[in-house]
Amino acid sequence: MAVLRGRMPPHQRNSSRFEILTACLWRCRTIALQPDPEEEVRVLCVVNVRTKFDPPLPAGYYGNALAFPAAVTRADRLCQNPLGYALELVKKAKADVTEEYVRSLADLMVIRGRPHFTVVRSFLVSDTTKAGFEDVDFGWGKAVYSGPAKGGVGAIPGVTCFYISYRNRQGDNGIVVPVCLPAPAMRRFMQELDALLKEPAPTAATTDKKSTLVLSSM
Repeated sequence: MAVLRGRMPPHQRNSSRFEILTACLWRCRTIALQPDPEEEVRVLCVVNVRTKFDPPLPAGYYGNALAFPAAVTRADRLCQNPLGYALELVKKAKADVTEEYVRSLADLMVIRGRPHFTVVRSFLVSDTTKAGFEDVDFGWGKAVYSGPAKGGVGAIPGVTCFYISYRNRQGDNGIVVPVCLPAPAMRRFMQELDALLKEPAPTAATTDKKSTLVLSSM
């Protein structure tokens, strides 16, 4: 994460860990899949909307309260522009989720019904690192692992990606990111990510020593 943050222009380095990581994975994944340059590609983020309402949701409400804003662009623009381009798209998609946005989304679903998810050139990410799953204790201790139960990564294999809290044997906290791609695309993905991490860092790069990223290929 320190290296990725250092790749950003100075005005983007205060972006959140989620925003930077999502932009990086979206761009590397798109390059790896080699879509048609003029094809539309998108990344969808699961955004918690509980803080968007005024008045707030009733105390004790335990149902889902989330939205799926999408950052959309052409494949050639995403792949050929610097990483900061993808980052700005991700940040704008998140910022668009206001109370008005959520109410309009609810109205649309009532009128037209729940839409089918379009998997073509879509990438859905969900950050579970702050959900506290690893701290839940049902009487036999804290969880050893919390995330997708089997290969394929999520409900839609190859499309859904979860950010999962992880602590290694040295006690360092980080994030495991399972990634599911065809073998040739996975090799290109790893090459692109490796090249990005090895680029000369700007002289004014900031550091983030508390964040560690572990990519888990499945």
